[in-house]
Amino acid sequence: MGSEYFPPVEEADEWGLLAVGGDLSVETLLLAYRSGIFPWPVFESGPLAWFAPPERALLFIDEFRIGRSLTKRIRKANYEIRVNTSFVEVLEGCADVSNRQGQHRTWITAEMIQAYRELHYAGFAHSIECWEQGELTGGLYGVAIGRTFAGESMFYRRPEASKLCLCFLVDYLRARGVSWIDCQQLTPLFERFGARLIDRRDYMRLLQQALRSEGTLFGEYPA
Repeated sequence: MGSEYFPPVEEADEWGLLAVGGDLSVETLLLAYRSGIFPWPVFESGPLAWFAPPERALLFIDEFRIGRSLTKRIRKANYEIRVNTSFVEVLEGCADVSNRQGQHRTWITAEMIQAYRELHYAGFAHSIECWEQGELTGGLYGVAIGRTFAGESMFYRRPEASKLCLCFLVDYLRARGVSWIDCQQLTPLFERFGARLIDRRDYMRLLQQALRSEGTLFGEYPA
């Protein structure tokens, strides 16, 4: 698979697998995200896999909900949210599975970290970080193109730190006219926040609408 070509997303199999091979250059990643496709190295060794699942998990900003305990945590002034100050450290935190029960390996390989670091320096990948007493305690990262934000992964070293980052992100995107976050797959955590599955055809329609907007969502936070 060349860096300038992906099959139509309708050709993906029942699990969403669309293509195998290719590279993780900035150009290839941008083409993939603009086409509704994301990389996921599911094979421990071997070629890269690209997915366009039949159903996509979206968190619509207006449907975002949080519980009482998190609301109380947000009101405390013992943390700081930063953007794009420690992008690589956030990736490495997401790749660390030592604090994830039942997970023994990560899909965020060294190759993925290098690729998304380059995407970050190109102005498309961004990190939201929770800092407490000078320590990075949680974060998330994702890809922003036009009026879209695709969340890739999140981690925490202290309870609810990554959730604080998500709450900040939702408010940040809402203020800039973004209607939804692409969660890619529906996890129990995102489902509790209000995310839901939509059909791939509906997702592609929303994606194309959001990509018509020019500019960058994080221009005030350069890499």
